Amino acid sequence: GFPGVYSAELRWAFTLKISLLLFVVPLLIGLGKPITLARAALPPAGITRLNATLSHRLVRFFSNSMAAPLLGLALFSTFLTPFFYTLRTDPVAEAVLTVGVPLLGLMMALPIIEEADFHRSSAFITLEFVFVFIELLIDAVPGILLRLNGQVLDHVTTVAASGAAWFPGALRDQQLAGDLLWFICEIVDLPLIILMFMRFSKSDKREARSFDDLTDQELADLNAEHLRRGR
Repeated sequence: GFPGVYSAELRWAFTLKISLLLFVVPLLIGLGKPITLARAALPPAGITRLNATLSHRLVRFFSNSMAAPLLGLALFSTFLTPFFYTLRTDPVAEAVLTVGVPLLGLMMALPIIEEADFHRSSAFITLEFVFVFIELLIDAVPGILLRLNGQVLDHVTTVAASGAAWFPGALRDQQLAGDLLWFICEIVDLPLIILMFMRFSKSDKREARSFDDLTDQELADLNAEHLRRGR
């Protein structure tokens, strides 16, 4: 599409492309419940491998709502450096980003959408929610800096020779990229926060049911064990 065709020449087209790959594409994929679908379609051996992959330490780290957003923030922070030009124009970087950015987005979206496969306690989800809320506000900072900076941060001040007559100048291009990044990061906050609320509600109800199912003796034993650990 348009962002793919002009992403190497226009900063704002590249920013739009990466933002869509990180936020919109994973959410749309997640709505299809890919893990649930895989469990329904795979044979027993495939399900075993899927479970092993989901329980792998690396996957659990990147699917942590406190880790994955920081990687997205780190990616957008490179837009404030000369490396921004390399990301736009290098074919290898383009291939890596095209594959890696949606995967990173899935790591952020799937633990919220497919909550049953990423069990977290209510206390942990509360901590995640506070952290993600702060981070989702911070991730607009690169866009704000791109928009308000009066210098071309990637140091490429010339327009590509193949550029069309309607291409903006380098500084205006950077400002448009900042506008888009700022806008998209703030707009995406709302559905993610709503999904986090829904995830917390489900987890809280699940834990409440688990306590309701305990007998009086089991509850007394659980309280006694908790008191022993607190000493």
